[in-house]
Amino acid sequence: MTDYAFAARPTPSVAIDGSELRFPVRRIFCVGRNYREHAREMGGDPARDIPFFFTKPADALVASGEEVPYPSRTANFHHEVELVVAVGRGGRDIAAADAVTHLFGYAVGNDLTRRDLQLAARAKGQPWDSSKGFDHSAVVGMIRPVERGHLTRGRIWLAVNDNLRQNADVADMTWNVPEIIAELSGLFELAAGDLIFTGTPAGVGPLTRGDRIEAGIEGLGSISNRIV
Repeated sequence: MTDYAFAARPTPSVAIDGSELRFPVRRIFCVGRNYREHAREMGGDPARDIPFFFTKPADALVASGEEVPYPSRTANFHHEVELVVAVGRGGRDIAAADAVTHLFGYAVGNDLTRRDLQLAARAKGQPWDSSKGFDHSAVVGMIRPVERGHLTRGRIWLAVNDNLRQNADVADMTWNVPEIIAELSGLFELAAGDLIFTGTPAGVGPLTRGDRIEAGIEGLGSISNRIV
């Protein structure tokens, strides 16, 4: 048994739909600009190029129903609804044709973003850690296991205080899930416990204290959080 200098923190985890077991999270990867209209609204090129990735710490996880503290040092705090895929079997250089065999399940996510910090970092060619990887920045709902079917299309939406802001279809992604896993596994060795946020559609926008966010994906249900 290993002795530590101080008490080790518990492993971050996500609930699994229909099970008392939980999904232990190792890493959180995120795909940038994976819907053409969102790329355009961010001033980017929607051309289908090699996907790029950023990360969030596993302890940034927030469950549906939990309150989200408004983060410090931002005046432009944004929502981004996303399909999240959970990796159940790891590997390196995974072929797109084999990618779905590595999946554990799917969930609804919200990639919370300090947009002003992100835009400032982008203008200076700096990393996105402060704008994407802050505390309470990764909302993830219950994971639906792949045994109930794979998700390749379906409405993806987000509303703030009952006002619909994001509304698209998962099929609109520039790079689909197998392509994302193939590219990501060429950069990192994936392992069971990894989560991948697959990008957000157009309609991202600001949040303020007191806002109630609801988001969902057809076939996966919905998540709800309040900003405090």
